[in-house]
Amino acid sequence: MAMLPLPPTPFFGNKNRAFWRLQFLGWGGALLLRAMSSLANAVPWSFLIIVIIATITGFSISLILSVIYRALINRRAIVTWGVTAVVLAIAVGLYAFIDSWVVSLYRTSADSSFAQLFLGVFYLDLTLLGAWSALYYAINFYIQVEEQNHQLLQLENQATSAQLAMLRYQLNPHFLFNTLNSISTLVLLKQTEPANAMLSRLSSFLRYTLINEPTARVTVAQEVETLKLYLGIELMRFEERLRTQFQIDDAARDALMPSLLLQPLVENAIKYAVSPMEEGAEITINAHQIGSVLRIVISDTGPGLPPGIDPAELFGANHDMGHDRGHDRGRGHGTQSTGVGLANIRDRLVQAYGDNQRFDIVSGADGGVIVTIELPFEVREAAPRPPRSVQPALNPAVAG
Repeated sequence: MAMLPLPPTPFFGNKNRAFWRLQFLGWGGALLLRAMSSLANAVPWSFLIIVIIATITGFSISLILSVIYRALINRRAIVTWGVTAVVLAIAVGLYAFIDSWVVSLYRTSADSSFAQLFLGVFYLDLTLLGAWSALYYAINFYIQVEEQNHQLLQLENQATSAQLAMLRYQLNPHFLFNTLNSISTLVLLKQTEPANAMLSRLSSFLRYTLINEPTARVTVAQEVETLKLYLGIELMRFEERLRTQFQIDDAARDALMPSLLLQPLVENAIKYAVSPMEEGAEITINAHQIGSVLRIVISDTGPGLPPGIDPAELFGANHDMGHDRGHDRGRGHGTQSTGVGLANIRDRLVQAYGDNQRFDIVSGADGGVIVTIELPFEVREAAPRPPRSVQPALNPAVAG
């Protein structure tokens, strides 16, 4: 389907231009209706001059009213409507007086008095200026409401972005402190090469994560690459005890998801599945498309949830999934969980997708923990290709 060369502009995007368009359209329509009515009543063609003069008069008076109404619209209601009624009455009287005077000049032999002419055109002029005034206020009140709604929406988006940024930045210190603690231990043990390698990988991980905005969405492929940088650091700590497996379908690689969503989940799996067990554990990251849903499953072969624990309790502020036994081969790994990471993931998903998401944590049938995340399947729109006429021609020397 061909795309528009320019994006559509809202009618009231330029209020000044919209006013003049409506002004000419409205009074032009009034001129046309009065002209057709006159001709239908067998009025001479010369009377059209009177109709044109009356339309120009109404057009000019409405411009004066627009200046007055603009000064009244944001005042107290009693002032706005009280002054409007007085100003409108004066404007209609002036309009009717000019119309009557012009008609009296045209009908020099008519039996009607000036007062009769004045009353005859008064109701018509009142209808025109009254309708014009009502439309002026209605349109401007509508624009004000739309602007307020737009400002409110912007404030809500800014608040949501700030909250998402805060939630994501709360996830980083836990991992950072653990890694720095491990590097410190390696330095104390004078294992300079592993410490230097871990610092280098930590630098790459932080550089990669800081490129993306906290509220940005990345593809599953990018999220997996970030996760592999993190796992490269953890592999230096746990070595063969940490085993990972990625099962990413091709259809899911380009799907969009919040950045740094998987790292805290894998960090939890390492802490409660790999660290407590001498033989370690295997962590599997699975991502695939199911219709209009992106499903991501992170599972491990660890001991699973403690008996009697309701998965809903894992989102509490102070719940501890288990005891970190410090099985990190003497490298000083030992922290306590506060459940902040899981609660933040849940809050980030709610902020980004509302009720159109799923985040479940259950024990596996054969042990371990299974975390399931379901999101709307979305992909980033590809940039439109330039028309063939503007595509650069190949250099014959290169093409040949």
